[in-house]
Amino acid sequence: MNANVQPAAAAPSNGNRTKILLLIALVFIVLGALWAAYWVLVLSKRERTDDAYVNGNKVVISAQVSGTVIAVQADDTQLVKAGQVLVRLDPIDAQTSLSRMASALAQTVRQVRQQRSTADQYDSVIDTRKLELARAQADLAKREPLLADHAIAPEEVRHARESVELARAALTQAVRQSTSSHALVDGTQVEDNPTVLEAKSAYRDAWIAAQRNAVVAPVTGYVAERSVQLGQHIQAGQALMTVVPLNSLWVDANFKEVQLRHLRIGQPAEVRSDLYGGSFIFHGHVKGMAAGTGAAFSLLPAQNASGNWIKVVQRVPVRIQIDDADLVKSPLRVGLSATVTVDTTSRQGPVLAMEASDGAVGDTQVYTQDLDKANAEADAVVHRNLDQAH
Repeated sequence: MNANVQPAAAAPSNGNRTKILLLIALVFIVLGALWAAYWVLVLSKRERTDDAYVNGNKVVISAQVSGTVIAVQADDTQLVKAGQVLVRLDPIDAQTSLSRMASALAQTVRQVRQQRSTADQYDSVIDTRKLELARAQADLAKREPLLADHAIAPEEVRHARESVELARAALTQAVRQSTSSHALVDGTQVEDNPTVLEAKSAYRDAWIAAQRNAVVAPVTGYVAERSVQLGQHIQAGQALMTVVPLNSLWVDANFKEVQLRHLRIGQPAEVRSDLYGGSFIFHGHVKGMAAGTGAAFSLLPAQNASGNWIKVVQRVPVRIQIDDADLVKSPLRVGLSATVTVDTTSRQGPVLAMEASDGAVGDTQVYTQDLDKANAEADAVVHRNLDQAH
C-alpha cells in the first residue's frame, strides 16, 4: 500500500513567486499608465452625457377659417408632402360670400360708370345754363334803352333782370354740381377708381377665404396627434393635427454645469441612440447652448432662498445638430433617448452665439395664395361690367 503513494510535489521556490508577483504588478502598472495616457489624451477632451433626447419641429396644423369638416385626408403615422391637402371644410358659405362680393364689385363698377355719366351730364347742363344766361342778358340789354324812352313798362325790365339773376344762379348751381360729380371720378379710369379698388379687395378676401377651406401641410413630414373628425365644426386657429418633419432633427443634451467649461459652438459631436443599440453613430456639431438651466425655465422654478436648501448640480440644454445624411441612413424619432459625446479638443469657438441670426428657422410657401389668379378673376368681373360702356 505505501509503495504506491506518490511523493508530494515540491513547493515553488520564493524566487519564482516573487517573479510572478513582480510580473503581475508590472502589468497593472503598464495598464494604469496606458489608462492615464488615454485619459489625458482622449477622455479629458471629451464630454459625455446620456441625459439627451431627440427633438425636432412639431408643426401644429390649424385652420385659417372656421367651418365644418367634410373630409380628413391624412391620419397618424402617414407621410404627407408640403402643400398636400389634409382637411377639407364645407365650401358653401365661402362660395356664397365670394358670389356676393362678385355682385358687389359688379354693382360698384356700374355705379362708377353712372357717376361718370352724371358728371358729363352736368357739363352739358353748364353749357345750357351759360346759353340761358347769355340770352337773358341780351334780352335785358334790349329792354333797358326802351325803358328810358318809356317805350315799355318798368315791369318788363324788372322781369328781364330777374331772369338774368335766375339764369346766373342756375349756372352757379350747375357748376357746383359738376364739380361735385367730377370729384368722384376725375383722375382715374373706372377700373382704378377708389371704390372699385375697395370692392376688388373685398372680392380678393372672399376668394382667399374660399381657398382656405382646404387645410394644407406647410412642410413634409409625418402626421401625429390627429384630433380632427368628420362633421366637426372647427374654429379658426384650432389645432387639428401635428406634422413632424423627421429630415431635420437635433438632440437636446443636458450637460451638467461642471461639464460646460470647455464646450464651444461648432465642436464635433457623436450621438448614439438606444434605437440602434449604439451600432450606428450619428455625427453632428454643437449648435448652441440654452440661455439658462432647465430648472430656470420650468413651470415652477426652484426657490433656493429657503432654510432647507440643498445644492443640486444643474443641467444646461446643449443643442446638437445632427447631419441630415445620417438621418437619411438611420431615421430617428422625436423623443428618443440618446448618448452624446462632444470632442472638446478644439476650444477656439464661442461659448454663446456672437451674431444675430440672419436666416429663417423655417419657411414655407404653401400659404402664399395665387393672388394673380384672384386679381385676374376680379378684373374679369370689372371688364364684363365695362363692356357696355365701350
